[in-house]
Amino acid sequence: SKFLNDKWMIKNGFLNDVQEHKPWWWNIKVQKLNLSAPLILLPEVSCQKAIEILQEKGFDQAPVVAESGLILGMVTLSNTLTSVLAGKAQFSDPVTKVIYDQFSKIGLEDSLGKLSCILENDHFAIIVHEQMQFNGNGSSFMKQMVFGVVTAMDLLTFVSRNDKK
Repeated sequence: SKFLNDKWMIKNGFLNDVQEHKPWWWNIKVQKLNLSAPLILLPEVSCQKAIEILQEKGFDQAPVVAESGLILGMVTLSNTLTSVLAGKAQFSDPVTKVIYDQFSKIGLEDSLGKLSCILENDHFAIIVHEQMQFNGNGSSFMKQMVFGVVTAMDLLTFVSRNDKK
């Protein structure tokens, strides 16, 4: 059962890390990765345009976020190309037809240890930050803002650059 799996429990925020011999970077916050701002696509962007934008800007993937701020998923260059070439999507289809809607989110204040547990199963995690917003009538709501996309390569680069010798 996943409830008996410590890594699943850590990834989903039910357990703090249980690793006894943690590496030096385990408790460092995700914000220390200093990732660049992500490229974000709106859901109405076509598959053709998404491919062009990703290639032009040198990105492999990008979050798809509605104007309301709702994170809909991730689009990857390889999945978009594969879907179009296999006939599962057309170049003119909105990018939402080829997004991965199963993804993990992690906060800026979460630890690199938690990120490491997520990246053992997922290719990436979306870094989010909760922000309180107020409407004109004074009511408030929490909105998640995308701060970045992090991969195992980002974590490995950070660890290797800062390795305590």
